Amino acid sequence: MNNLIYTSPSFFTGKKLYIFLHIAGWAILFILPTFLIYEDSSHNILFLFIAYLNAAFLAFVFYMNYLWLVPRFFFRGKKALYFIAAVILIACTCFLYEYADDSLVMTMKKQEDTRQSREISAPDSPKHKPPRAWPVYNFMLNSFLIAGFGLGLRFSEKLIQNEKKRKEAEKEKLNSELAFLKNQISPHFFFNTLNNIYSLVETNTKDAQEAILKLSKLMRYLIYETEQGTTLLSREIEFMKHYIDLMKLRINQKVGLKVDFPELREDIAIQPLLFIPFIENAFKHGISYRDQSFIRIKMQIDKGILLFTCDNSMGAHSESSLNSGSGIGLENITKRLALLYPGKHTLNITRTDNQYSISLEIMIT
Repeated sequence: MNNLIYTSPSFFTGKKLYIFLHIAGWAILFILPTFLIYEDSSHNILFLFIAYLNAAFLAFVFYMNYLWLVPRFFFRGKKALYFIAAVILIACTCFLYEYADDSLVMTMKKQEDTRQSREISAPDSPKHKPPRAWPVYNFMLNSFLIAGFGLGLRFSEKLIQNEKKRKEAEKEKLNSELAFLKNQISPHFFFNTLNNIYSLVETNTKDAQEAILKLSKLMRYLIYETEQGTTLLSREIEFMKHYIDLMKLRINQKVGLKVDFPELREDIAIQPLLFIPFIENAFKHGISYRDQSFIRIKMQIDKGILLFTCDNSMGAHSESSLNSGSGIGLENITKRLALLYPGKHTLNITRTDNQYSISLEIMIT
């Protein structure tokens, strides 16, 4: 029975996470001045207005740079033009900020003078003059800093997007290679198996029926159960056993076949069709109908390491078929292993005049 795991979707992922972080950051920037004013009990409204004005203009610089300048110029290779545009943006914003700041200060000062002229105050009463809290040069410095921050943030997002696209491309490549591998396995194997079953129909109906059933299970596994990305090792072993049983239909007593698969006490997830290319090549190149030949297939699991070995005899016919490039190419499976288990596998291939051997180790924990 398949175990279904339901994971509730998280709100704070992807674009929603970025939007939340932007809102939270600017909310803190706008709330902080109010907190500072009431913390020191100054209740300086002019300081509050100037702080809000400063934050609004900085937000304008940030998003003009973040949403327009960086994608339009920097990411398109026009870096010099980007820096010129950024300087012009900051200069224009500083001019507007200075004008708005002066207007705000003058307005607040007039209101304060009018209020004080109407009040009768003691000689020693404190009089607060609206201070210039954020001079223009400070705003300019902050503008350059926040523009640089926007550039860095946008650049990091671009790197993350590129990495995501690269992983998706690798995944697509793996899927295409897996489909290509299945296509390589299918045609000749199925044709040969069907021919062998056809010859069994008249001589041994029961064996023919059993062979058809195993072929059906193989086809089901290839078509459906390898589409999920990973499979259970027990299912992969069952697939290899069915494959070997069907290949036995075409070998004679001169072929010494030894197969040893482990009895699994705990199932594990593994990528599909990692071992079948070696087995297919062993049957294709290791069988001689005239001389004594052998195929030895073994798998064992020890301390988180899966070890798969496959040895087969070599003869003149094997040499010629290998040199002609027939069979499932080892280059394909080597690439798949490199992408699926980077740094977690070791593949050794040895070849002598009379034997061809492969040894594959995979870290599974």
